[in-house]
Amino acid sequence: MSPTGMSKSTSIPFSSAQRLVFTFLLALLIMVASVLSSDTAMPTQNMSHKERTELREEARDMFYHAYRAYMENAYPADELMPLSCKGRYRGVTPSRGDMDDILGNFSMTLVDTLDTLVLLGDFTEFEHAVKLVIRDVQFDSDIIVSVFETNIRMVGGLLSAHILSEYLQKQVDVMHWYKGELLEMARELGYRLLPAFNTSTGIPHARVNLRNGMKDPMLKKSRETCTACAGTILLEFAALSRLTGDPIFEVRAHAAMDALWKLRHRGSDLMGTVLNVHSGDWVRRDSGVGAGIDSYYEYLFKSYVLLGDDKYLARFNRHYNAVMKYVSEGPMLLDVLMHRPHAKSRNFMDSLLAFWPGLQVLSGDLKPAVQTHEMLYQVMQMHKLIPEAFTVDFQIHWGQHHLRPEFIESTYFLYRATGDHHYLQVGKRALKTLQQYAKVSCGYAAVNDVRTGKHEDRMDSFVLSETFKYLFLLFSEPQDLIINVDEFVFTTEAHLLPLSIAQLGNATFSFRQSDEHNVLDFMRTCPSSNKLFPEKVRKPLRNFITGSCPRTSSGKRLSALDFQASNADHLRAVYDMGITMVSVGDRSQGKAKSHEEGEMGLQFMQEMLELTKIQSMNQLAQLQAVAYATDEKLQDWTALMAGPSHFSPELIGEQFVEGDVILANPLRACGEKLNQVEDGADDARGKVLVAERGDCTFVSKARLAQKAGAVALIVCDNVPGSSGETQPMFAMSGDGTDDVLIPVVFMYNVEFNKLAAVMKRREHPLRVRIMQMVEFKRWQLAKEGRQNGTTASAQKPDREL
Repeated sequence: MSPTGMSKSTSIPFSSAQRLVFTFLLALLIMVASVLSSDTAMPTQNMSHKERTELREEARDMFYHAYRAYMENAYPADELMPLSCKGRYRGVTPSRGDMDDILGNFSMTLVDTLDTLVLLGDFTEFEHAVKLVIRDVQFDSDIIVSVFETNIRMVGGLLSAHILSEYLQKQVDVMHWYKGELLEMARELGYRLLPAFNTSTGIPHARVNLRNGMKDPMLKKSRETCTACAGTILLEFAALSRLTGDPIFEVRAHAAMDALWKLRHRGSDLMGTVLNVHSGDWVRRDSGVGAGIDSYYEYLFKSYVLLGDDKYLARFNRHYNAVMKYVSEGPMLLDVLMHRPHAKSRNFMDSLLAFWPGLQVLSGDLKPAVQTHEMLYQVMQMHKLIPEAFTVDFQIHWGQHHLRPEFIESTYFLYRATGDHHYLQVGKRALKTLQQYAKVSCGYAAVNDVRTGKHEDRMDSFVLSETFKYLFLLFSEPQDLIINVDEFVFTTEAHLLPLSIAQLGNATFSFRQSDEHNVLDFMRTCPSSNKLFPEKVRKPLRNFITGSCPRTSSGKRLSALDFQASNADHLRAVYDMGITMVSVGDRSQGKAKSHEEGEMGLQFMQEMLELTKIQSMNQLAQLQAVAYATDEKLQDWTALMAGPSHFSPELIGEQFVEGDVILANPLRACGEKLNQVEDGADDARGKVLVAERGDCTFVSKARLAQKAGAVALIVCDNVPGSSGETQPMFAMSGDGTDDVLIPVVFMYNVEFNKLAAVMKRREHPLRVRIMQMVEFKRWQLAKEGRQNGTTASAQKPDREL
């Protein structure tokens, strides 16, 4: 018996008063939207009941097309490979490097998908699937897995399926044989994750071995994790504790959240994205709402909703106010530095931030949710699918599309809150786009590049557990569903946890006795604007991306650092200062509107000159060179530009590496071994290896090249026509583990084609030197000076790394 007097398999009462917290919030938002719409015409054409029903059934068919492809061709593997039409197994299928940490050979896609079957009303298949999981899934494997992914996909999937199994026993009179087996499996898996929490801070390691805990030799150097990885545990672990009566899971998850809260920047209230689990020091101080930090914010708010602990609401509000102050730029959300929040840390946004409007809806801030969602919708219309990352001028930064659910999730919550049929039309477009660009004969395939439409051999489990689930819910009426979803909290993986869990005992405490928070932390509630109806908010943003609609000035002086030539407001502002942007040969002149504007214009131009100098020097200092001799006597050299990496040694001054260039085999360097020859020798040893971008992470390629004995790695872009002449310098990022000891550089497609052409022409292997571009230029200038009769030295650099 548990401390609450209930056995570990006791069903949860669904009449709990706790559910009113969540249902009242949604009801209030729907009421506000309805009242405000009474005097406002809704221009979006209402979707007929017939069309909505047809789309709901199409979403159902999409789910079953993918589900059956997995069950018939991949089960019991963790994932379906839709192009190969076979399963992806850890240790059997060629490795993708760190990407495979989500895999544990525990039938992840089926476990992740169980509760979707219940929402679809397919109780027969749900019962069959539960029996398969109980019979086939086991966790005693010598495999290193991601704590974060295993928790949200596996623990969350098992708990949700357990809860719904007991619900169906009572409500539908089925599954009488079920005795809580899924809950016991969740408990076992929870215990296998607990060793990761044995750190000096209480913040869990990013990875753990399912059989050996943290004793695995591969984990000895483990010390870094992301904020979202450590902060997306509490919902599942609290539910696990309250269902089993074992408090250890909830205690550890609360401790991790408390430790993270203490690490916020006290001046800005922002969080970084990567930290050291032992010291608590920040490794990456970028702060935003996308990758690496996203679901931390989500779990702060949802922990308050599910558990009723006010401290999480106060913490969420503090962070939320900071995000809206520093990160939010109108509808855009741009990363800043947590310790210097007025400084932007990157010029692109990643697609994971698409969850943010949905969270804003749940927390009661509807207007900015509508704005950011509209911006994302325009990005989708511009590129057909939302790319994995896009720049501030909405160009593609990373072209992949992994069929992620976040945009559809936010669309669903905006429709639930407003009743605006615009969001049904958005959902329809998203559904049809997936059908057109992602559907293949064996499921749905991720898109490797939205520009080319080329597919990737992956179908993540979240496609079934989230993407199709939210599409189905969007087009469903409440009476279509077996359960009332307003009585549940959706986890970050869209698993259902009932609000009545709070009744099963609360191991948390009230912080109101401490001075950590004040009453102001609880006062950001529903919006006060009386102009919330979504169409009024969307209308000024209708042409946001094209820049053709007028926008109001902020009244703030435009600095050179913030200036963007593609921004119509910025062009208008510099024109008012008397500065005209002209093409070469244009001699027209601008005239300042006033003396004050003229002074601002002079200041702007001075800043621009200084900024240009600084940026040129900084970029040149980071730029790498792949140099080679153009003649047999090694007298004349040329160099192709390459970008650096953040995870490999930096070549400084006269340092360089030299070696013959060979292509990796396999070309993308994502297998277990590279360039093996028949006698067992490794022909990559002492060579500069070239690998193509794709299939696994940059750092995974580097580790494999290093293991094969290569002295350096050149990663070439897989996007045809990309060039360093027309695109910004690309710096590869790692995973926080500093174990790469060879230099790694990135070459765009055009530059690599030049190198490949030279390699093809040479009878003997081409020998290259990788060095700083600025050092190569210095050597060239010195050489030219010597040829012109000066005394400058022109010797080649000779300090090998």
